[in-house]
Amino acid sequence: MNLLAVSGSLREKSSNTAVLRAAALVAPESVLVTLYQCLNDLPHFNPDLDTEPGPPAVLTFRALVRAADAVIMCSPEYAHGVSGVLKNALDWLVSSGEFVNKPIALINASTRATHAYASLAETLRIMMAVIVPEASITLALTNPKLEAADMAGDPVIASQLRASIAAITQLIGSELRHRQ
Repeated sequence: MNLLAVSGSLREKSSNTAVLRAAALVAPESVLVTLYQCLNDLPHFNPDLDTEPGPPAVLTFRALVRAADAVIMCSPEYAHGVSGVLKNALDWLVSSGEFVNKPIALINASTRATHAYASLAETLRIMMAVIVPEASITLALTNPKLEAADMAGDPVIASQLRASIAAITQLIGSELRHRQ
């Protein structure tokens, strides 16, 4: 299974990105978690540019989302909302429909950040994504400087990430069995 991981942070030492890297480390061998690291390459959304063929970075992003069996997202909260770069990326997917019926796991890296999580969930529902409640978790990171390997080695965090991945892959597996 192919999961695309998207962090809403551009920071080099982002705890949100570290969470997604940790998810890749704890994922079973049958699950490939690929971190999309090019949000900064996407141009500012402009409907006038949302034409065929479109900006190359947008085409690449759309293709990665389309090819993924599911998407895992983790975003910081800025001013009670989702990060601007993540919202920009999502805006590029509205008209092309890659999120329609796409299973999504939302991971919140902070128990204090509730507004961005809710905002992101609302945006994704409008885009007709399928937010998987059992795969969507809030981590209580007590140390925002933890690196991915530290998180993957932490029994509580690793267990939560494994459970998230198991829930979304179980849904994907059952959907594939129903199609056959």
